[in-house]
Amino acid sequence: MDNLTTSLNYTTYEEKDGFDGQQSIVIPRKILEEQCARNELTAGLYITDMGYYPKARYHHRVRPEGVDQHILIYCVDGRGSARFNRQTFTIGAGDFFVIPRKTAHTYRADEDDPWTIYWVHFVGSASDAVARTLEHKTASLKGTVPWLDQRIALFGSIYRQLESGYDLDNILYANLCFGQFLASLLFPERFTPDTTGDSREIVATATRQMKLQIGGQLTLQQLAEEANLSVSHFVHQFKKKTGYTPIEYFNNLKVQKACELLLYSDMRIKEVAASVGMSDPYYFSRFFTRLMGISPNQYRQQRGG
Repeated sequence: MDNLTTSLNYTTYEEKDGFDGQQSIVIPRKILEEQCARNELTAGLYITDMGYYPKARYHHRVRPEGVDQHILIYCVDGRGSARFNRQTFTIGAGDFFVIPRKTAHTYRADEDDPWTIYWVHFVGSASDAVARTLEHKTASLKGTVPWLDQRIALFGSIYRQLESGYDLDNILYANLCFGQFLASLLFPERFTPDTTGDSREIVATATRQMKLQIGGQLTLQQLAEEANLSVSHFVHQFKKKTGYTPIEYFNNLKVQKACELLLYSDMRIKEVAASVGMSDPYYFSRFFTRLMGISPNQYRQQRGG
């Protein structure tokens, strides 16, 4: 069941009580009134109930007068159907729909291939605008988005925050994240998953390889293979994180190493050049000067300073 309070007007038909593995949360209405409706950060949009129903066979709702909240249902597997606003929708994996508040509706899981759904009931002064925006973008209140692990992880994060308690920080965090979750559905082409951790690991792996090979040469293909990525994806992720292409970054590491040797060793210029993989000292000098603004000899003279 959707775990709505008895004050909401609905009729339910189902042939079994609950679904294996189901999860749901109902925010106490006193919490909603005191922590959400009166808080400037959340009054515009906040969750009242949310849950996850896997393989929800016999899931069937009929509400002739609707409910007081907007209902979002996101199907990730199986099939189902919904009818509201005088339209009937066939729902499959990747589809989501929003039923506006106080709108008569019915929806059900397919008996042969029951849907797996994530669902949220939400309200707030901006909630009507969310429904209108979806209707404007899709010409209906149903949309389709590609599967993204990050979207599901975001839903899970919101759920865990609310599950852990109703202190103000949890409420604020969960509901501000819910705005991002809605944005991922309304603007899927603009939803950029947080790949900071992935990018950080890509850069760390590549940097280790560069330092090991500081006295030689590396190709983009070698670096990409080390990260288990295509060359184009590797370059994109690396530059996104560092601001430099991998080759630019490698060259900067070579100069960094050369600076260290020039300042803290008695190696001749050609020996320093060879140590960073450049057999031609004249090429090294031009290379160093281009990146540092002064020649290797001039840089070494700064040692005393």
